Amino acid sequence: QVQLAESGGGSVQAGESLRLSCAASGYTGSNYCMGWLRQAPGKGREGVASIDSDGSDNYADSVKGRFTISVDNAKHVLYLEMNSLKLEDTAMYYCAAELFLCPAMHALGRWRENDFPYWGQGTQVTVSS
Repeated sequence: QVQLAESGGGSVQAGESLRLSCAASGYTGSNYCMGWLRQAPGKGREGVASIDSDGSDNYADSVKGRFTISVDNAKHVLYLEMNSLKLEDTAMYYCAAELFLCPAMHALGRWRENDFPYWGQGTQVTVSS
C-alpha cells in the first residue's frame, strides 16, 4: 500500500518562497507518476504539477516559471519548490501518486483527480499581502 505524507506548508507573504515535501513509502516498482494538486476554499481541486519516472514534468499555466517539481528517487521524496508566491496560490496542497507514467493530458495542463489512486492528507499554504 502506497502511503504519502506531505510537509512544508505554512503562512508566507506574497513574493516569498516555500518548499513542499512528500515522503512516499510502500512502493518498490520503477514506474510512477507523482503530482501536486491544490484546493482553494470554495473551489474544486486543480492540478499544479506532475512528474513521472521518465523525468517528464508538467505544470499548470498559473505556476509555470514560479514552481518547480522534482523527485529524490533515493529518498523517495517528491518536492514542490514554490517561488514568487501570490495570494491566489493560497490552498490546501495535496501530493498524489499513480504507479504508471503520467497520462498524456498532463502535458496539456489537464489533471483529473482519478488520475491518482493514492493521496496524502494535504498541507496548507497561505499567502498574505
